[in-house]
Amino acid sequence: MERLVFLFSLTALAVLHCMNTTPEFQEPVVILQIGIAVLVAVWFFYFIITRRNPPKDILFYVFAEFSFTCVIDLVSALEHDGFLSGFMDFYQKTGEPYLGTAYGIMMCYWDGIVHFIMYLMMIQCLWNSKSYRTLGLFWAGSLFANMSVFVTGIVVGKFGSDIRPAFWLNMPFLILPIWGAIKLFNKPKSGPTLGGYKAHYDQSFSLIWRPTDLLLVLLLLGAMAFTLFRGLVALDSPLEACSTYLRQYEPYIKDPVGYPKVMMLHFMFYLLPMLGAFVYGLIVPGCTWMPDWTVFVAGGVAQCQWAHTGASIHPRTVTPFRIPDEAFLAVLTANLLYAVIPLLIAWRCTSSINFFLTVSKLPGMEGMPWVPDADTLVEKKRN
Repeated sequence: MERLVFLFSLTALAVLHCMNTTPEFQEPVVILQIGIAVLVAVWFFYFIITRRNPPKDILFYVFAEFSFTCVIDLVSALEHDGFLSGFMDFYQKTGEPYLGTAYGIMMCYWDGIVHFIMYLMMIQCLWNSKSYRTLGLFWAGSLFANMSVFVTGIVVGKFGSDIRPAFWLNMPFLILPIWGAIKLFNKPKSGPTLGGYKAHYDQSFSLIWRPTDLLLVLLLLGAMAFTLFRGLVALDSPLEACSTYLRQYEPYIKDPVGYPKVMMLHFMFYLLPMLGAFVYGLIVPGCTWMPDWTVFVAGGVAQCQWAHTGASIHPRTVTPFRIPDEAFLAVLTANLLYAVIPLLIAWRCTSSINFFLTVSKLPGMEGMPWVPDADTLVEKKRN
């Protein structure tokens, strides 16, 4: 099925070329109408071909639909960067001109490549009855962060006074990831949810005796400080350190397009509490929510940092707002590390989950050291 989705998604090229060469299709209201009609037609196509063998998960239709739009986003980014021509001229002028900003271009690259690959992988898992829950949570976090910053940035930035009808085509991409995330959070976990002797043993160590978790906590505290600091910069704090950072390191935060400022405020008001919760989850054992939420947040931060960092060095960003040459390496390193920290937390929480399990108390567990076959004994006692 993923091959069919991939091939059908390429028909977006024909739709774009047809619209680009037909003047009647290039009016702002007509673009919105055709966009809605295309989305409905794509859904109807997949509904028809799966009618006799319907998918086990309704999210299949979301993944298949969005795969089609991924091709459109990739073509948009490539055409704005001069690698293609003849597909999106009309959309740049009368559709969504903000897609031609550096942030919009980097966002479209992420959607057209990273999200497209994830859709195909999730469709393959779905049709082969394999779990895609973790990958799905990463996707939901990525797309929701993407669209929440993008839509808000359009409204509050320099394009807010010139919103075209095609703007409303973004609403499904903002709403459906929320619905998808709720469904994925409520899906049964594929791994264990209760721990035995090994989980009890792992949870008996305080943070000081867990060097990996201690390092991650220190990294999280650093990320929290950086998040708060950049939020203050975005809010025009009069602190000398904030004005110096804005002037000498990341002037892109004040780019009038609005996206970087919105992102910094999103991070300060929403990400900062989550990072604090992750610190708590690495200190206190049995926080069963940690594996899911760290994956969700990692997806959002990875997407946002890709778009933010890429836009701050993209040629479409005017020179005064790009990273200064003398601070280029330091700012790039800080932004990359900021994106990697949530990924490391998610990897730690999903690869070794004993510390985050609810421990099943069995007779004689208190004070009992863990031995290699202890958990086998737990299963035998349960049975």
